[in-house]
Order: sequence, then C-alpha cells, then structure tokens
Amino acid sequence: MRFLSFREKLKDFVAFNLSDIRKIDADFDLRRLSEWQDKGYLKMIRRGYYAFIGIEINDPVLFLIANKIYTPSYVSLEMALSYYNLIPEAVYGVTSISSRKTNHFKSDFGEFFYRHVKPQLMFGYNLIGYKGFNFKMAEPEKAILDYFYLNSSLNTEDDFAGLRFNSHEFNELADGAKLDHYLNLFGNKNMAKRFSRFLKYINNDQHQSD
Repeated sequence: MRFLSFREKLKDFVAFNLSDIRKIDADFDLRRLSEWQDKGYLKMIRRGYYAFIGIEINDPVLFLIANKIYTPSYVSLEMALSYYNLIPEAVYGVTSISSRKTNHFKSDFGEFFYRHVKPQLMFGYNLIGYKGFNFKMAEPEKAILDYFYLNSSLNTEDDFAGLRFNSHEFNELADGAKLDHYLNLFGNKNMAKRFSRFLKYINNDQHQSD
C-alpha cells in the first residue's frame, strides 16, 4: 500500500494501532511503518501505536491519544484538576487512571502517565467531544477523589494548602450528592475521613475569601 492511500484510509484517526491497520489491509507489510518513520511521515507514540506527522497538538488531541494508547483509561488526577481550573499550575504530562498496571510512556507528542485502580473504580468519567472524536475525562468529583485515593498522605491543612486548590471553582463545579455517592463506592474509611477534613478546609477557605 502506498502512503497516500494509507493516510487517506486512516485520516479520521488521531492515533492508530496495528489492529486499525489490519482492518484496512489484512496483508499490510509492517516494514512500511519503519520506512515511513524514516521518511518523516509518521511517528511512533509507543510500541504498536502511531500518529501522522503534522497533526495539531493541543490538550484535546493529547487526551485522545492518552485514551487510545492504553485502554481502558480516562484522563484524571492532576491533568483533570487543571482542566477544570481546580489547581492553578500547568501540568507536565497527561495523567490518567487505568485498571491496568501503573505505566508511563514518553514520546515526541508528550508524556503519558497512568495510575492503577481496581476495575470497580473505573467510573465517574464523561465522553467529551472534539472534532468528531470523544475523549474520556473524569468528572470533577471523580478527579479529586481519584487524587485523594492515590495520595494517601493528604491529611492535614498544610497538605491541603499545598494543593493551592481553587475553593470557589470547586464549590461551583462539585455536586455534593455525587461526591458522597462516589466516596461510598470507594469503600475506604480512611480516605473518607481525610476527604471530610478537606471539605471543611475548602469551606473555611471559601468563607475567608468571600
């Protein structure tokens, strides 16, 4: 298969893997992938996953790539908190949750970090549309609970202050009933106590800033 034909058939993919290639050409010669990388037509994101050179790189595209190259997964933790303007700092790399093992991939397109949770905690995300595609992004409530779940040292007011959390944005976005429901699904009493202290801290911070 010639590259122009290959690209035309995969033009609707932000990233693609060997399974996607086999669907358009069951007899595809995998040596072409190395050849086209050498010619600068495409780049490998991680083993078996590729993207065409020249695609627009922005946050939604990186989220789509993050979802694609390690499944099942959804964007959460620091990246989701930044996406919702709950923390002020720009985040280095796309952080995601997966029921697979903790992993990390570094590529020319960016870095992708995955933290493991048990399969029953793979909930609380939305499909967000971008140019005909959908990426999985944690809801605000789930992003913060994922963060507390995986950062068990968060316990004191000093710890909470270190997050530089946007209390006003949190109270605007977070649904209290949903937080309670999701927290119960985690089934972690220690986490529930720590998060209760965090909510008191956030409410006090909100009152002081009003």
